[in-house]
Amino acid sequence: MRTSFNIPDSVVEEFDQVWQEEGLDNRSRAVREAMQEYIESHSQLETLSGDVIALIAFDYRHHEVIEELHGVQHAYQDVILNTSHTHQGEWCLESLFCHGTGRQVRELTYRLRDFDGVNRVKLMIIRDD
Repeated sequence: MRTSFNIPDSVVEEFDQVWQEEGLDNRSRAVREAMQEYIESHSQLETLSGDVIALIAFDYRHHEVIEELHGVQHAYQDVILNTSHTHQGEWCLESLFCHGTGRQVRELTYRLRDFDGVNRVKLMIIRDD
Protein backbone atom coordinates (compact mmCIF):
# COMPACT_ATOMS: atom_id res chain seq x y z
CA MET A 1 0.00 0.00 0.00
CA ARG A 2 1.28 3.43 -0.84
CA THR A 3 0.43 6.33 1.44
CA SER A 4 1.70 9.81 2.21
CA PHE A 5 2.19 11.83 5.38
CA ASN A 6 2.82 15.46 6.21
CA ILE A 7 5.95 15.40 8.34
CA PRO A 8 8.35 18.30 8.98
CA ASP A 9 11.55 18.03 6.93
CA SER A 10 13.70 18.12 10.06
CA VAL A 11 11.92 15.03 11.47
CA VAL A 12 12.32 13.12 8.18
CA GLU A 13 16.01 14.05 7.99
CA GLU A 14 16.64 12.86 11.55
CA PHE A 15 14.60 9.68 10.98
CA ASP A 16 16.57 8.92 7.80
CA GLN A 17 19.85 9.41 9.63
CA VAL A 18 18.82 7.03 12.41
CA TRP A 19 17.58 4.16 10.23
CA GLN A 20 20.62 4.44 7.96
CA GLU A 21 22.98 4.36 10.96
CA GLU A 22 21.12 1.27 12.19
CA GLY A 23 21.85 -0.42 8.86
CA LEU A 24 18.27 -0.90 7.69
CA ASP A 25 17.73 -1.38 3.97
CA ASN A 26 15.25 1.43 3.38
CA ARG A 27 12.90 3.99 4.88
CA SER A 28 9.82 1.80 4.32
CA ARG A 29 11.21 -0.91 6.55
CA ALA A 30 12.09 1.65 9.23
CA VAL A 31 8.57 3.10 9.08
CA ARG A 32 7.03 -0.38 9.35
CA GLU A 33 9.15 -1.11 12.44
CA ALA A 34 8.27 2.25 13.99
CA MET A 35 4.58 1.66 13.33
CA GLN A 36 4.75 -1.82 14.85
CA GLU A 37 6.44 -0.44 17.97
CA TYR A 38 3.72 2.21 18.22
CA ILE A 39 0.98 -0.42 17.91
CA GLU A 40 2.59 -2.62 20.57
CA SER A 41 3.05 0.19 23.07
CA HIS A 42 -0.52 1.42 22.64
CA SER A 43 -1.99 -2.08 22.76
CA GLN A 44 -0.33 -2.54 26.16
CA LEU A 45 -2.05 0.64 27.30
CA GLU A 46 -5.43 -0.72 26.23
CA THR A 47 -5.01 -3.95 28.20
CA LEU A 48 -4.02 -2.40 31.53
CA SER A 49 -6.15 -3.65 34.39
CA GLY A 50 -5.88 -3.72 38.14
CA ASP A 51 -3.51 -1.40 39.95
CA VAL A 52 -0.46 -0.13 38.11
CA ILE A 53 2.55 1.98 38.93
CA ALA A 54 3.64 4.03 35.96
CA LEU A 55 5.75 6.93 34.79
CA ILE A 56 4.26 9.28 32.21
CA ALA A 57 6.69 11.69 30.57
CA PHE A 58 5.70 14.40 28.13
CA ASP A 59 7.08 17.52 26.52
CA TYR A 60 5.10 20.60 25.64
CA ARG A 61 5.17 24.28 24.76
CA HIS A 62 4.66 25.90 28.14
CA HIS A 63 2.87 29.04 26.98
CA GLU A 64 0.35 27.12 24.84
CA VAL A 65 -1.08 24.61 27.32
CA ILE A 66 0.10 25.15 30.89
CA GLU A 67 -3.29 26.11 32.34
CA GLU A 68 -5.08 23.20 30.67
CA LEU A 69 -2.35 20.74 31.73
CA HIS A 70 -2.62 21.90 35.32
CA GLY A 71 -6.37 21.32 35.13
CA VAL A 72 -5.85 17.74 33.96
CA GLN A 73 -3.24 17.08 36.64
CA HIS A 74 -5.56 18.41 39.35
CA ALA A 75 -8.35 16.15 38.06
CA TYR A 76 -6.00 13.17 38.52
CA GLN A 77 -4.39 14.19 41.81
CA ASP A 78 -5.51 10.90 43.35
CA VAL A 79 -3.41 9.05 40.72
CA ILE A 80 -0.38 11.36 40.41
CA LEU A 81 1.96 10.82 43.34
CA ASN A 82 4.83 13.04 42.24
CA THR A 83 5.78 15.37 39.39
CA SER A 84 9.06 16.62 38.00
CA HIS A 85 9.33 19.61 35.69
CA THR A 86 12.19 21.20 33.79
CA HIS A 87 12.38 24.06 31.30
CA GLN A 88 14.24 23.85 27.99
CA GLY A 89 13.65 27.18 26.29
CA GLU A 90 10.04 27.38 25.13
CA TRP A 91 9.65 23.64 25.74
CA CYS A 92 9.08 21.94 29.07
CA LEU A 93 9.59 18.34 30.05
CA GLU A 94 7.39 16.90 32.75
CA SER A 95 7.19 13.49 34.35
CA LEU A 96 4.34 12.13 36.44
CA PHE A 97 4.86 9.21 38.80
CA CYS A 98 1.47 7.51 39.07
CA HIS A 99 -0.29 4.82 41.05
CA GLY A 100 -3.86 3.90 40.22
CA THR A 101 -6.04 1.60 38.22
CA GLY A 102 -5.10 0.76 34.67
CA ARG A 103 -8.20 2.62 33.53
CA GLN A 104 -7.17 5.80 35.39
CA VAL A 105 -3.60 5.75 34.05
CA ARG A 106 -4.88 5.09 30.52
CA GLU A 107 -7.37 7.97 30.74
CA LEU A 108 -4.71 10.34 32.08
CA THR A 109 -2.33 9.37 29.28
CA TYR A 110 -5.00 9.99 26.65
CA ARG A 111 -6.00 13.32 28.20
CA LEU A 112 -2.39 14.52 28.00
CA ARG A 113 -2.24 13.52 24.33
CA ASP A 114 -5.30 15.64 23.53
CA PHE A 115 -3.40 18.93 23.47
CA ASP A 116 -1.82 20.30 20.28
CA GLY A 117 0.88 21.97 22.40
CA VAL A 118 1.99 18.58 23.76
CA ASN A 119 4.60 16.99 21.51
CA ARG A 120 5.11 13.47 22.89
CA VAL A 121 3.62 11.44 25.71
CA LYS A 122 5.57 8.34 26.76
CA LEU A 123 4.28 5.78 29.23
CA MET A 124 6.41 3.32 31.14
CA ILE A 125 4.60 0.70 33.17
CA ILE A 126 6.72 -0.06 36.22
CA ARG A 127 4.39 -2.61 37.77
CA ASP A 128 1.12 -4.13 36.60
CA ASP A 129 -0.60 -6.16 39.32
